[in-house]
Amino acid sequence: MQYWYNIRTKQVEPDNETSRKEDLLGPYSSEEQARQAPLSTAARTEAWDEENRRRKEEEARAENRDPDEPGFLGF
Repeated sequence: MQYWYNIRTKQVEPDNETSRKEDLLGPYSSEEQARQAPLSTAARTEAWDEENRRRKEEEARAENRDPDEPGFLGF
């Protein structure tokens, strides 16, 4: 069985009793994994943000510019 975390109700839902998919994170293979979804999602987002910052700094160094200046296409 799979489990989902409902971001609206903050409840874990089994696969056969899920709410609207727009409100769900998952699927997860256990209730405990689903219960930890907000923490694991936040950790992944933080890691992706850090990776984006690192790439931006590397690109800026390669182009001899300040990493806070907009790059190609203004990003």
